[in-house]
Amino acid sequence: MTQASDVILYTHPDCAFSSAAKMDYRKRKVPYQEVDLSQQEDRIPELLALTKGERITPVIVENGAVTIGYKGGT
Repeated sequence: MTQASDVILYTHPDCAFSSAAKMDYRKRKVPYQEVDLSQQEDRIPELLALTKGERITPVIVENGAVTIGYKGGT
């Protein structure tokens, strides 16, 4: 079973793909920790490290695997 700390979503409220990712995780009842970059600007360097300098959302870190962007629900 995935623990809440195993999934981190870096999001921004103006990003439709961030909203879609959050909705999909909620629908599948997968707990996640959200990092809203509009509220937690101090976490932007983490995002940039994961994306090699790209300022893009969402970025999903699940069990150590990094996914940049969101493709849609299953």
